Amino acid sequence: MQYTKPMIDLVYEIRRRVDADMKPSVKMANPEMLKELADYHQQTKDTITKTLIKELLFMAGEQWRQLLEPVSPEAAQVPDITKHKVPEIPRQVVKVYRGQTILVDAPRATHANPVRMYRGHPVV
Repeated sequence: MQYTKPMIDLVYEIRRRVDADMKPSVKMANPEMLKELADYHQQTKDTITKTLIKELLFMAGEQWRQLLEPVSPEAAQVPDITKHKVPEIPRQVVKVYRGQTILVDAPRATHANPVRMYRGHPVV
């Protein structure tokens, strides 16, 4: 996902409005920022902050929008995972290239031992 100018402006405004203990985690370099803001959206009483977070998550895409939907009480009590499945959000890393901030899916660790590379070729 790539951050657009309106999304960046919303992040700055949200950072200005959140509590002091939440401010350090509301920054573009935090790959977990959107998840933490979705959690904060459920806790906060400030309507303006809730609206800003909701708008940011709507701009981010469908998978982030689903985090705003509250879990119904009966679905929370029933351990059956087929009735209510929380969407799996891939772990993401923030990359900045020539001023563009981009969220990129983090590579999954498939090798037990890292493969050493030299000029694009694995070292044996």
